[in-house]
Amino acid sequence: MSTDRPAELSQRKLRHIDACLSDEVLYHTKTAGFEGVGWPYHALPEVNLDEIDLSVTFLGKRLRAPLLIGAMTGGAARSGLINRNLALAAQELGIGMMLGSQRVMLEQPEVQPSFQVRTHAPDILLIGNLGAVQLLLGYGEREITRAIDTVNADALALHVNPLQEAFQAGGDTNWRGIRKRLGEVVPRVGYPLLLKEVGHGLGAGTARQLTGIPFAALDVAGAGGTNWAKVEDLVRHGRVTRPELAEVGIPTVQSLREVRRALPEMPLVASGGVRSGLDVAKSLALGASVAALARPLLAPALEGPEAVVAHLRGVIEELRVALFVAGLDSVRGLSASSPDHPGVKGASPGA
Repeated sequence: MSTDRPAELSQRKLRHIDACLSDEVLYHTKTAGFEGVGWPYHALPEVNLDEIDLSVTFLGKRLRAPLLIGAMTGGAARSGLINRNLALAAQELGIGMMLGSQRVMLEQPEVQPSFQVRTHAPDILLIGNLGAVQLLLGYGEREITRAIDTVNADALALHVNPLQEAFQAGGDTNWRGIRKRLGEVVPRVGYPLLLKEVGHGLGAGTARQLTGIPFAALDVAGAGGTNWAKVEDLVRHGRVTRPELAEVGIPTVQSLREVRRALPEMPLVASGGVRSGLDVAKSLALGASVAALARPLLAPALEGPEAVVAHLRGVIEELRVALFVAGLDSVRGLSASSPDHPGVKGASPGA
């Protein structure tokens, strides 16, 4: 069981922010894999760029674009500023947002304000966040429901992060019985629940383990973006001490393909190294319902909501242009009929 006391947990969250501003937390031997996914080009698109519809419905809420602001932080004043600015941007753009892990909030109630963003974003899809391993350490449906209700969220993600925990000082490394515990708890919670990795990827084997557990969606969070094993190593030692082991993970594109094959009807979130609107478009073509960005928004969030909005507008505009040149007037034209060869309905690839 984690040895963190509440105050120590808050301080570690702040050190996470500092670490994530460094390029040392990125993967160095693998990418998310988007560069290996082709995109069609149609020289006669018969589409008006300005009229392309990017809206989707995810977890019962309409989003103006198929985007989520990914889980980042919470538990300190600086975290609260970041979450406020992210929430204001999400509200302005009509997209969703996932909070950072709320365990610190449940164990240290005085930090709850750093997670409470509803006053800034009354209309957005808001997704809470707790570590799945906590279900083996006394948490259950009561704590999940409290995490959701305290911040007036619409849903909650249970994150899985065994490699991160193994790198963390005092990390939670006894995961025996986790699948059984998820099967007990998830059906008893009266809100949509997601399972998400934190950046090392969900694979086919994990997906098959989830058969029969009523998750509303899975966030594959593949390798290629922020590497949380490296984050913990930096926080613990000031340097990456086990660089080869930290590179273990399933790239995002591979993860999307494997999970889509194993669970063809499950809604998916693509995250992990998603950096551009074209990455978002390719994610949707591979079967994702929405895509999420996190680290690229951290520095803008420290600057202000306008900087976050500006960054995300660039991503959204690139997504719109990607659809335009593929001859699509909405994201609904994207098809995941062949995970090995993602296609686009109604569009013809260039020669």
